[in-house]
Amino acid sequence: MYLLRAQLEHVPPFGTLDLPFSDESGRARLLTVVHGAGGVGKTVLLATLGATRPGNATVLFGGALGPGPTATCEWHLGPDDPERPHPLVIATPSQSRPGEDEGAALRRREQAHFERKARDGGFVFLTFPSIRWFSRQPVSLHAPTRTVAHYDVRTTVNLDDAQRSDLTRDTKMALVYAAVAAALTPHSQRERNQQRDRSPLDLRLLGGAMRDVVDALAQLAGFSYAGVDPVSLEPVFVSVGNRRVPFDGLPTRCRHLVAIAALSVRTLWAAYPGTDPRVAEGVIAIDDVDLYQDTAVQERIVGVLRQALPAVQWILTTSSPLVAGCCEANEILTLRRLPDDERVELFVDNQAQTH
Repeated sequence: MYLLRAQLEHVPPFGTLDLPFSDESGRARLLTVVHGAGGVGKTVLLATLGATRPGNATVLFGGALGPGPTATCEWHLGPDDPERPHPLVIATPSQSRPGEDEGAALRRREQAHFERKARDGGFVFLTFPSIRWFSRQPVSLHAPTRTVAHYDVRTTVNLDDAQRSDLTRDTKMALVYAAVAAALTPHSQRERNQQRDRSPLDLRLLGGAMRDVVDALAQLAGFSYAGVDPVSLEPVFVSVGNRRVPFDGLPTRCRHLVAIAALSVRTLWAAYPGTDPRVAEGVIAIDDVDLYQDTAVQERIVGVLRQALPAVQWILTTSSPLVAGCCEANEILTLRRLPDDERVELFVDNQAQTH
């Protein structure tokens, strides 16, 4: 599933805004960096996209901003519905308007159909809020088919709840589950055939993807992923000086990178079991991708994300000109509040780089 276009109406601080997430030929753009200073609505934009997607279309902001805010998004479903010839249009729920044409009524019925279809999985939309923190807690792995190996497309996107922003437990669970599951998968074809009735999935795909993607992002901060300690089951990393470091001992910037990698791979696998997460499609949005990262990481993180999960559509928000400067002009959407005006304006293409 990829996002092609988003139209916002009466959504503060934008008012009316039309945001392109596709190229001139209409194909989804696999990287979009939303650049702007604090207070221009980058987090509001991600929350709006999360409320207007297949399987979970909800009233914007729960009515907190008063009546009126609506959004409409166009989605290319890809493997979730490969025979579909045109995008799926999802709109935030609202009352039928007088004189509404037959096409609008048809879209509402179609939207309801895909909300039911999404209960079976797929339709990956994962968000990382700017409020991210890591407590110190031991590994806890239980009921994996209902936790780490389960993806609920109907989960509400909440970018402001600090209580749900402790990523330690979920990150460790994803790393440990991938390592243990891959280790327990038989390596010979004969043994796999004997177990086919119990588990047709080749969990070595999950283990390999987890190791590669986590290692790629951890190396941005000067660490490599060594796997899981066989005694404590704690994820272990190795520094440049060959010093073994547990996850809890990593610098903050590295824990952010590891969490982004591990939870992205976990979600792609849970939504599409049996498909290598390194080739799976989905939309992953990271708010303030430059959070806690030094200049060297900011200059390289976009390229590493592209290479690690090349089939994912990344939507990254940032206030860092270094992150935006690593992108092509058509990959940047710049939000800026003009002088003496409360509205936020959108700048695209060459103007996005200028602003």
